[in-house]
Amino acid sequence: MISSVQLPLYGKRILVTAPRNYAARLSSQLINQGALPVLMPTIETCALADFTELDAALTQIDTFDWIAFTSRNGIDGFFQRLEAMGISVSVLKNCRVSAIGKDAERLANFGVKVDLIPQESSPKGIIAELAKVPDINKQTVLVPVPEVVGIAEPSVIPDFVAGLKNLGMSVTRVPTYMTRCLDKSLYEVELNLIRQGKIDVIAFSSTAEISGFLQMITAKADYQHCVIACFGPYTAANAKKLGINVSIVAENYSSFVGFAEAIANFMLFGYRT
Repeated sequence: MISSVQLPLYGKRILVTAPRNYAARLSSQLINQGALPVLMPTIETCALADFTELDAALTQIDTFDWIAFTSRNGIDGFFQRLEAMGISVSVLKNCRVSAIGKDAERLANFGVKVDLIPQESSPKGIIAELAKVPDINKQTVLVPVPEVVGIAEPSVIPDFVAGLKNLGMSVTRVPTYMTRCLDKSLYEVELNLIRQGKIDVIAFSSTAEISGFLQMITAKADYQHCVIACFGPYTAANAKKLGINVSIVAENYSSFVGFAEAIANFMLFGYRT
């Protein structure tokens, strides 16, 4: 057994802005590195208020050649609704499925075989792999996406849809779950910790989390003393576009293990990984 004082993030307070279903997984990895996670989900993911579009897509799911999942939330929302409608997973037998990184394991839990897992764990990686598929320009794809409420929609999904269309695919994007900003009044204690300089690192795992965070703070000075960590280059690029100086970018962003390790390496040695 290793003493906690020997762990790389011992005593470091890491603000976790991920929604609660992701926050628990990231926090456990940070704890393994010795950190003290401070949970402040800036967004939440939940069920849609209106399932009309999703239900219409699910009733004709066997007409799609591909289903391209870009998040675990999209997977969960999709299969929860499929079950609620009494539709068997077997309707997917004629569809090919793509998923990113560890999300493939989640699909396996639903008994679904994943046909494409890109080497680069990102929507851009899916496009790169689909580009190698013969006659891809003649195929149809369903893209389960979030309905974004209270913040501007991040560019990742529109860019993904545009990339699929550039391949010549016929694309149907369908809202599968809701992403919405949370009220900053929930976080008086956490926001004060940031202002008082008691948070060492702020960890962002998506652009939506960053947008939600920026709605909660009053000035850049509130968090300028914090080290900013991003889960992969796309989140980091969008953070910079939003005026945030990023110090840590996880190169291994197929799971939260790599994110926690990148934060630990930076805090120990002052370099990103």
